[in-house]
Amino acid sequence: MPAIEHSGAMMLIWALLGYGLGSVPFGMILARVMGLGNLREIGSGNIGATNVLRTGNKTAAALTLVFDAGKGAAALLLARAIGGEAAAQTAGLMAMVGHCYPVWLGFRGGKGVATFLGLALALDPLVGALGCGAWLIGAFSTRISSMGALVSAASFTFVLLFTGHGAALGFGMVLTLLIFWRHRGNIARIRAGTEPRIGQKTTGP
Repeated sequence: MPAIEHSGAMMLIWALLGYGLGSVPFGMILARVMGLGNLREIGSGNIGATNVLRTGNKTAAALTLVFDAGKGAAALLLARAIGGEAAAQTAGLMAMVGHCYPVWLGFRGGKGVATFLGLALALDPLVGALGCGAWLIGAFSTRISSMGALVSAASFTFVLLFTGHGAALGFGMVLTLLIFWRHRGNIARIRAGTEPRIGQKTTGP
């Protein structure tokens, strides 16, 4: 029983660490530091790289993408190095939750695409490469950024099975569900034919 309690306590610590890392809003921080304004008042109001790009600053958008992916990867890799695979999946999942629902922003965060891909790369570079490839296919075949995220997330479970990561199946399914839930507005607009295409300006959410 003490060992189980200790294990549970450690999982809670990893969960809190992952959430803390994931909840850092790099897009908003970079926008402020680089004098780009308040992201909540720009484009879709989202804190991710796609909306940062709408400021016209490609460097800020690229940095946001890297940092948002990096915080997920850092949470998973640190937990794996110290606590093992269960700790890694716990910290990684909570980093995703932290990005989507950061306490500092009233639980109104990003949609998690960069963090999701960062987690996939940290889990296994091959898994990450296939996930990024699926994003590229979905996004550039339709010219809809959110479609890339949905295609990548939808294929994630199959990618895990294909690459021998069946033990991470539950982890992958929860990440997939989070991506779809955070993109439910985009899904509605895709079905209605009103979702903005890559390069097209938008003022919607």
